[in-house]
Amino acid sequence: MDWSSLSGIGLALIGILFGQAIEGGHVGSLLQPAAFMIVLCGTFGAVLLQTNAKSFILGILMVRQVFATPIDDRQALAKRINIWSIHSRKEGIFTLESYLKNETDPFIKKGLLLMIDGTPPDKIREICSIDMHFYEVQQRNAAKVWNAAGGYAPTIGILGAVLGLIHVMENLSDPGRLGGGIAVAFVATIYGVGLANLIFLPISNKLKALIQHEMMRREMLLNAWVSIAKGDHPRIVEERLLAYLR
Repeated sequence: MDWSSLSGIGLALIGILFGQAIEGGHVGSLLQPAAFMIVLCGTFGAVLLQTNAKSFILGILMVRQVFATPIDDRQALAKRINIWSIHSRKEGIFTLESYLKNETDPFIKKGLLLMIDGTPPDKIREICSIDMHFYEVQQRNAAKVWNAAGGYAPTIGILGAVLGLIHVMENLSDPGRLGGGIAVAFVATIYGVGLANLIFLPISNKLKALIQHEMMRREMLLNAWVSIAKGDHPRIVEERLLAYLR
């Protein structure tokens, strides 16, 4: 569990609720299911309209990464790469097949297979670069779901407020209900702006950072594979890896 993500959401909610209490307001006045449904369904309906279903579903599923424990395995990868480099230097690059069965990452398996098959270094870079490019495009398109939601939510919140005010205007004959009705109407605006700036946009930016981290990890692997395929000395391979570990 990524406690920084949970703490961020918790701190934001506490600040809003505490501020509401200081002003003498009631927390219950902010709980309006109708306004919440208008903003949430309207926002994701608009996002789904502009996004293909595959990217939309992937974007929703990627939220788990925001709250999962962050894993940085570059140090462990660097150790494995050094072993591959030394092994291929001593016994030949074709003997790396013994390490293939221990890998579960499809990208790592692809790189090892290309080296074992004797693929020229420039071809390894070309093939893996294409794979990396389309992976990044797919991931960034999915992450844009949350960026788009952050853009639409405030406007949908205003729409919800206007719908609430229409309902208030229909009850002008009862002045005692006007104040409460107007307050309820503007809760939709709070939901729209709050969800956009406290949830949707932060999630989008966090996902972009995670994608960037994964791309750097794959770039480290690719450069190592090319170096090993060229027959570079293990010390040179190790020095190149250090730039990614700082």
